[in-house]
Amino acid sequence: MLERALILIEGIGDTSPLYVRAARRLGLHPIVLSAGPARYDSLAAEGIRAICVDTDDLDALIGECSRLQTTYDIAGITCAGDQFYATVGKLCRHFDLPGPNPESIEQCRDKFTQRQLLAEAGIPIPAYRLAANATEVESAAVEIGLPVVLKPAVGSGSSGVRLCRNVVELAEHTTYLLGGQHIWRSPPRILVEEFAQGPIYWADIMGDQIIGIGTGDCGPLPYFVARECIIPAPLTDDEHERIANVLLSCLRALGLGWGPTGIEFRWTKRGPVVIEVNPRLHGTPAPQLIQLAYGIDLITEHIKLVIGDEWDLHKRQSNAAAARFLVADRDGILDWIHGDNRAAAVSGVAEIKFYVGPKTPIVRQGDYQDTIGHVIAASPSHAETEAVLQRAVDLIGWSIEPFPSSTETEQSADP
Repeated sequence: MLERALILIEGIGDTSPLYVRAARRLGLHPIVLSAGPARYDSLAAEGIRAICVDTDDLDALIGECSRLQTTYDIAGITCAGDQFYATVGKLCRHFDLPGPNPESIEQCRDKFTQRQLLAEAGIPIPAYRLAANATEVESAAVEIGLPVVLKPAVGSGSSGVRLCRNVVELAEHTTYLLGGQHIWRSPPRILVEEFAQGPIYWADIMGDQIIGIGTGDCGPLPYFVARECIIPAPLTDDEHERIANVLLSCLRALGLGWGPTGIEFRWTKRGPVVIEVNPRLHGTPAPQLIQLAYGIDLITEHIKLVIGDEWDLHKRQSNAAAARFLVADRDGILDWIHGDNRAAAVSGVAEIKFYVGPKTPIVRQGDYQDTIGHVIAASPSHAETEAVLQRAVDLIGWSIEPFPSSTETEQSADP
């Protein structure tokens, strides 16, 4: 009898290892297909194979999966992020496996198309325009009115996203996006959006079931780097009902409803206004927060769906779980980190993780890459969880030394 395998197409950050470990707990053999398998070397110690294949080439992926079928019983195919999720849907169709609708995924990942479909369904969203050059960006900003948010029409992790409060910032960020500094995976298209002001909320959904609604914080402006998130968000019954109606309307408008969906929105003077719908779970540490808050392992339940097993989304507990992100405050070389062991010993702390180690170069981009770690805590109440987080964070410190000048580099290179 062939060993059952779960195929993972690429991945994102710390979420991929969570999928790998969940698959093994389910008795599956995880195999990663990647254009750069070296990035998964950390999984080699766990006996995980990472096979080199052009993940932008559907035929190459079909060929590799067909080859693997001679050795394994492929139980399912998925990925941790959404960049390759449409490809996953096409592979699942080819191999007659459960999977998402690739057409729905593709139209959701294009933020302009997503906006059009949401607007047609009457779902509250910020005013928006699409621009391909500096003249169109300026014209769109005039129509909408400053401040506006500029973002790539396709992208994630707040990469290339900035609030432009005046014409100078607008011109600067347009030049950044179109002048060769931003890396585009598709033809450059910029979404110009009204700045929806109000508290930030996020929700994770599986199928058509809203698992949890959390709140968060980001900044400082003009960037949108995540600072903290907590679940559940303190909401009245009326607020929860209004939000739930909007969330489920998003699924219908975008043809989603199979597998995971992560939605971000703000509560404005108009009520909930949708900022972004992603056809995936939110990345770490959101899955850990949901497990701490409700006892639901969303990654395991997602894999069960992928392999055709019955999932269980029943809430087993009710806690308040929160994460504080540790964000670099300057550019330079990370010299040292201390206090993390003492912080981990604080009662209520569930996880402390640094994404980088000493001697790592730090160059802030105003996106998710500025975060160097996180602290997660949980307790029966929001107030206690916030207090635990603060005690832990106060114990942690690090030093980022300035990059050496060209003169210092030359001197150190002299024999």
